[in-house]
Amino acid sequence: MRFLLLFFIAFSGFSQEIKNIQKLDQWNEDTLLTNSTNVRYSSCWGFEFNNKEYAVIGSTEGSHFFELTSDNQLNLVGFIKGKYSSSMAITREYKFYQHYIYAVCDEGPSSLQIIDMAYMPDSVVLVADLQNNLFGRTHNLFIDTTEALLYMCMVTPIVAGVNLSMIPLCVFSLTDPTNPTLLWQGPNDIQEVHDIYVRDNIAIMNCGYDGIRVYDFTQPSSPAYINSLSFYNQQGYNHQGWLSPDKKTYVFTDETQGLKIKKCSVSDDWTITPTQFFGTSNSNAELTAHNVQITNNLAFVSYYNAGLRIYDLRMNPPGEIAAYDTYLLPDATNFTMWGAWGVYALYKSDRILVSDRNNGLFLFKFDRPFFDNQSDLENFSAYPNPLFSGQNVVIRSPNDFIKDFHYTVYDVQGKEIQHGRSGNNTFVALPMELAAGIYLIELRYENYLFEQSSYILRIEII
Repeated sequence: MRFLLLFFIAFSGFSQEIKNIQKLDQWNEDTLLTNSTNVRYSSCWGFEFNNKEYAVIGSTEGSHFFELTSDNQLNLVGFIKGKYSSSMAITREYKFYQHYIYAVCDEGPSSLQIIDMAYMPDSVVLVADLQNNLFGRTHNLFIDTTEALLYMCMVTPIVAGVNLSMIPLCVFSLTDPTNPTLLWQGPNDIQEVHDIYVRDNIAIMNCGYDGIRVYDFTQPSSPAYINSLSFYNQQGYNHQGWLSPDKKTYVFTDETQGLKIKKCSVSDDWTITPTQFFGTSNSNAELTAHNVQITNNLAFVSYYNAGLRIYDLRMNPPGEIAAYDTYLLPDATNFTMWGAWGVYALYKSDRILVSDRNNGLFLFKFDRPFFDNQSDLENFSAYPNPLFSGQNVVIRSPNDFIKDFHYTVYDVQGKEIQHGRSGNNTFVALPMELAAGIYLIELRYENYLFEQSSYILRIEII
């Protein structure tokens, strides 16, 4: 039997939350340049090449590359110094295409660096360092690998040491992977595109205080506007989001203290509608979610000051099922950008990366198959419903994991009529020798986290 792993480790008078996650390894280099807040690191990314898994993390000095070994260690295999190396270089981002890493930085006289991974794990090679009328400081990037398109967000080109005007979004062809060719710049009616997610030529843009925009880049030199989400509940600085593989769910974060994460439904015309709001509550302070990646069932979130948090999107609202706090300092009572910054949860091995701005790169193991296989976790069913007096109603649990539940039948005044237990079964047939009307059946059970839960079914007798 599995047991819920939930405990707190004392550390200098503070506590660390660990739940359903195993830390495999951690890399932290305290000789790197740092500032007064001890921030040395920014984003991380993972990639696979020649059947091996690798990782990269940005620091104040540049890009650090790791092999994820078969015994779950972070083996440092390479370093590329950033064009701008300084204690102020605190925003680096990465994406992978073919056998190249594309690296950007949003401070100082930075550039687009293209780094060849073809020789991993023996070495990494810088093959392009672009700073001109198209490239310079860049806040973020995304690569549509199917279409060979590079999307760069908030680009400030630098020519002869002079910063040109910032461009919200630049789109480049990667037909020649080491020589990106500009196809489009825009949009011209908003100040910024802070981050972007693209699949099948559909781009969902996170536009800061302008909300979300959706564009079709089938014709990348002339994209078509599709839809937008300009106003929504708990709105702040629209920061970053991720689309589920089935394209039915989009989850995004607002980089504003205390605001919840938004789970959205996605319609065929790409209308994005927030339906649920969720986040960690295991703190005395108002925390801030930073980055998120999702599957059809799960959301993996890097939380400032609270580490890695994993949520089950099938719960209503999505419930936290796993956590590992990477930042062992007191809860921030004011907004800070300390702690967990980046998350990568797309490895075939189900290992997870998290970059902590103060504590380096973490490698985790999470038992994803176990949690993934808990289908429709909360929704019991009743059949037939409605039914005639004297018929049996069959109550069925949502999955094979719940095969021993208690039931109590009430009328609408709350009077108990009958109760019982399913035994070692996922269903029970109840005779309903009752007058016409509405009845409630309360179901009490132990969920897949071994927590006591309940669910209410509404039954109509006609």
